[in-house]
Amino acid sequence: MKQIKINPDFTERYLGQLGELTLKGGNIHFFEKQLLINLKTVLHGLPVDVRLGAGRLYVSCQKEASCAVEYALDHLIGITGWAKVHAISKDINSITDSVTELAKQARAEGAKTFKIEARREDKSFTLNSYQICVQAASGAYDNGILKVDVHNPDVIITVEVRDECYVYSAKKKTCRGLPVGVSGKGLLLLSGGLDSPVAGYRMMRRGMKVECVYFHSYPYTSEEAQKKVEDLANILSSYGVETHLNVISFTDVQKVIKKKAPVAFSTLMLRVCMIKVSNLLAERIGADCIITGESLAQVASQTVENLAVTEHFAQKPLLRPLIGMDKEEIIDTAVQIGTYNTSILPYEDCCVLFSPKHPVLHASIEEAESIYNDMQVDELIRKAYEEREIIHFCAKDFYTEKQMPILKE
Repeated sequence: MKQIKINPDFTERYLGQLGELTLKGGNIHFFEKQLLINLKTVLHGLPVDVRLGAGRLYVSCQKEASCAVEYALDHLIGITGWAKVHAISKDINSITDSVTELAKQARAEGAKTFKIEARREDKSFTLNSYQICVQAASGAYDNGILKVDVHNPDVIITVEVRDECYVYSAKKKTCRGLPVGVSGKGLLLLSGGLDSPVAGYRMMRRGMKVECVYFHSYPYTSEEAQKKVEDLANILSSYGVETHLNVISFTDVQKVIKKKAPVAFSTLMLRVCMIKVSNLLAERIGADCIITGESLAQVASQTVENLAVTEHFAQKPLLRPLIGMDKEEIIDTAVQIGTYNTSILPYEDCCVLFSPKHPVLHASIEEAESIYNDMQVDELIRKAYEEREIIHFCAKDFYTEKQMPILKE
């Protein structure tokens, strides 16, 4: 197996495990290329080397970049996990010594039992996987550092024999999914709540690049409410490489809705108007679909009939990745991706503030079309679209500013 030359200054080494994209057969190179592009983009300008081979992502860097690299790997969609590894020469004595050191560290942290897992990618290595496990465990076992437990060990030490030998004991699980950018582009209706950021994240995990639109109704919604949404878009950019947040001023449109639409239809008409703006924006940015955070029957306005109404007004496919999820599942994901604490900040968006006490539950498309036509808001909608504010968020800036201040000094 060919030995890859590594910059000697890059002392920190990482190994990532590819996930679903390895099942893509003849198209795998397309997915691998996008994964590399994404990681290199967010780490651009840092002392880092990135490459792919045989189902693994190899990352090496200078020590001062390790924090940014680890943060990036935590948020990299397209790998199932990663580990910081010891890269050593391919001989069993070096492997045994490295395993013994990791066993000592594990014991110091309270472990009592261990197990070795070995993978021999380089078939020229004289020992097979089982023999590697047996011999590598000898130092830790014979010296009484840890006991062997192959069924329920406190720690698993992994040995991978590839271009070099990689030994590690702690693997972190990550986002899985497909690399962002392999499944087109979607426009996410992003509010300040729990649902829409999770919806955007779930589409990113399917390989979709996500742009965002937020509807702001100042002075009915505060500047803090907009800042909250900007923070959510920034968090999403750490998973999606980058995103643009289009801020649409919707105060005039909502005034017309309040004046001309039946009270029970106000929330539904607001959704319809948002979809009408999104149609224009999706066409402008080349989005293939519109994404919302709606979940069936989660609130009174999200009945099958009402969902059909909003879908009727969409000129692009309307995707609802949360449609079958309950609130607890959505909250769990929000906690996992880091949006929960921002989403629960007490700054309400325009959907909440203008929500009627008793919204219509089973609207028909014909009713909705009639009410929308009577409101005569097409010009206001186009004006709101044309006067939008665009804010760019990039994962690279997120990593360097939040995680790597040392590199900016």
